[in-house]
Amino acid sequence: VILGKTGRNFAAGMSGGIAYVYDVDKNFKSRCNMSMVEFDEMDEEDRFTVCELLENHYKYTASAQAKRILVNLEEELKNFVKVMPLEYKRVLGGKLLEKELGLIEVSDG
Repeated sequence: VILGKTGRNFAAGMSGGIAYVYDVDKNFKSRCNMSMVEFDEMDEEDRFTVCELLENHYKYTASAQAKRILVNLEEELKNFVKVMPLEYKRVLGGKLLEKELGLIEVSDG
């Protein structure tokens, strides 16, 4: 989770992981290198992850920004952009397909 401003060329070379960027001014896309990533809609799991990360950030840093977002979380979640690397998304999609076809076992741990 990124709560501050990003530099230009964000995500250049990003091939794994997911970034959640707080984009209250709605101009993050102009600073993001879109050649290897795309923006995805946040689902319930993403919202839970962002909330958990914000709570931990506030707990350990007393960040005023995190607290302000947490106080109005449902509205503020609309300001986050989910940045997903294309290759990572492809790999995750393949794993999901394998699971659905019963080709791999999924452990709970």
